[in-house]
Amino acid sequence: MRITSKGQVTIPVRIREKAGLMPNTEVDFVYDGRGIVRLVRAQPKGKTTTRGRRVVEHLRGRGDIAMTTEQIMALTRGG
Repeated sequence: MRITSKGQVTIPVRIREKAGLMPNTEVDFVYDGRGIVRLVRAQPKGKTTTRGRRVVEHLRGRGDIAMTTEQIMALTRGG
């Protein structure tokens, strides 16, 4: 694996999947002073929320039809 002239490296898919690094995940590089560099998920700063959390907050309370789980399942099953 090589670093490009822009300082970029492609993280292999299997590593990204194992680490749960999705597109737009914030990461940091940590240098230990002995030649080892680690890539770590960045800690949220301030009130930063995840995309999923923002979607849930946006949708919360917008449903206007009261249905039971059985009614919803009947709709999804086509009957």
